[in-house]
Amino acid sequence: VIMALGTSPNPLIPSTTEGLEINKWQCIVADDAGQTSREGVFAGGDAVTGSATVILAMGAGKEAAAGIDKYIKEKYGEKSHA
Repeated sequence: VIMALGTSPNPLIPSTTEGLEINKWQCIVADDAGQTSREGVFAGGDAVTGSATVILAMGAGKEAAAGIDKYIKEKYGEKSHA
């Protein structure tokens, strides 16, 4: 888990995470569940969208949490509630 504060993408994350796709604004590319181009790596909030509201970041965190729960349960053979 990497928690970040601020309104711009942290350049250390993509430069230290091999295979993590970023866009032209240096934001992490993730699907609606927060899954990135790296298996088992999830992202949300300003790291994905760029500067946005706290409400949107909180919503992204909730969606990523559901995505993480589903990923772990499917990977280890448990039924997901997401």
